Amino acid sequence: MSRDVLSVGQVRIHSGSATREEAMKEAADILESAGAVTSAYFDAMQQREETVSTYMGNELAIPHGTNETKHTILDSALSVVRYDGGVDWGGEPVTFVVGIAGKGDEHLEILSQIAILFSDEDDVAKLKKAQTPEELYALVSAAGV
Repeated sequence: MSRDVLSVGQVRIHSGSATREEAMKEAADILESAGAVTSAYFDAMQQREETVSTYMGNELAIPHGTNETKHTILDSALSVVRYDGGVDWGGEPVTFVVGIAGKGDEHLEILSQIAILFSDEDDVAKLKKAQTPEELYALVSAAGV
């Protein structure tokens, strides 16, 4: 997988909360700014969410598009946003929203690396303690994402 799926500019920390829609929009906007998706990707994320929740447990949601909307993906990229005030993700508490765009089958590899990182509660605690986007980026990058 290419090393540039995540740059520090695609990592954000917010002290407040957001709605699920706002969080998905921010994830899509970051991916669009990175040149990874078209403006239609936000709609693709919403379509996915209507059929199956992208809540993964351990305060993580990973919004991404549907297979039918693959044409909206130009390149593989990630966005990582931490909402310290939390996001109500269909009744589940979410702190981390990781937007994923995967060209071809790359999203499967990206998804598995994110899942591994967030399956460890100690790692999640470290991610929550990061003070700056740079620190958060370093922790996620160190996990091989």
